[in-house]
Amino acid sequence: MNLKHLKTEDYPNLKHFFIGQTYNLCVYSLPSILVWNSQVYQPCGVIQDDSLIVAAEFEATHADKRHLILPVSPNRAFSPEELYEIAEKLGFDKYWFVPDEYIESFGKTRIESLFEIREDEKFQDYVYLREDLAELKGNRYSKKRNLISQFKKAYDKEGGIAVEKITNAVVPECIAFLEKWCKERDCDKEPGGDLSCEKRAAINMLENIELLEVPGILLRLDGIVSAFGIASHLNKDMGVLHFEKAFANIKGLYQYFDQLCAKLLFSDKKYINKESDMGMPSLAQAKDSYHPVMKVRAYELKVRS
Repeated sequence: MNLKHLKTEDYPNLKHFFIGQTYNLCVYSLPSILVWNSQVYQPCGVIQDDSLIVAAEFEATHADKRHLILPVSPNRAFSPEELYEIAEKLGFDKYWFVPDEYIESFGKTRIESLFEIREDEKFQDYVYLREDLAELKGNRYSKKRNLISQFKKAYDKEGGIAVEKITNAVVPECIAFLEKWCKERDCDKEPGGDLSCEKRAAINMLENIELLEVPGILLRLDGIVSAFGIASHLNKDMGVLHFEKAFANIKGLYQYFDQLCAKLLFSDKKYINKESDMGMPSLAQAKDSYHPVMKVRAYELKVRS
């Protein structure tokens, strides 16, 4: 088996592997796999029969992060014995982003005969009921509704707020907004850091938004792009909100836009996956404030020597 670099243009030829994909971790979204691609990190893959084997290759300074994820197939799950064999053939010593359901399906005893199992809390995904985020009912969302009311009072005049679908035509405006958003957070301070890589991934998704068949919306305030969100299909019941950016200095904008994303981008889904907090306490607090109905645990399987 020889791995090759996966690129966005591979999407049409790979998407059939993800039909029927059942895992609830956001990493098993094909568009996400393809856009997280930078000088530091590259997604790689190889087709084996009815399955796609996916690997993450890192530059030499981050070689300890090299890993595989579970093979993706529309027909079956791979046994621990098969995972062990694939890792050995490809020269990898670990799998990342192994969800709860895989551990439960094959059992810890069987898996631990071949791998060490370790939970990675910073990569657990936050999952919400679409209905909760779209309607914001009840006392627990009263602060969110108050912020939205303040925002609408300040901006909801004729032509003040405009929402539209992201198409290739408006991508340059979205990228210009992202540059401003990132400047506020100094995203490029650490090349190869989380924020820098996320910025590159967001640009990759924007520049390929129609090819990757991902729905996205932007919001304009007085004609200026001030927020955007991009989602993708994960499985039958769940979608992922990969990128959701809004100017932080506009009170209530994020809360208003988040509700719009739930309403407009996930109309056919029961659940919304908002990805992980990457171990950042402030991000964890923000995600918890929207009351997830579940957190999908992520595990590392390290090959026993």
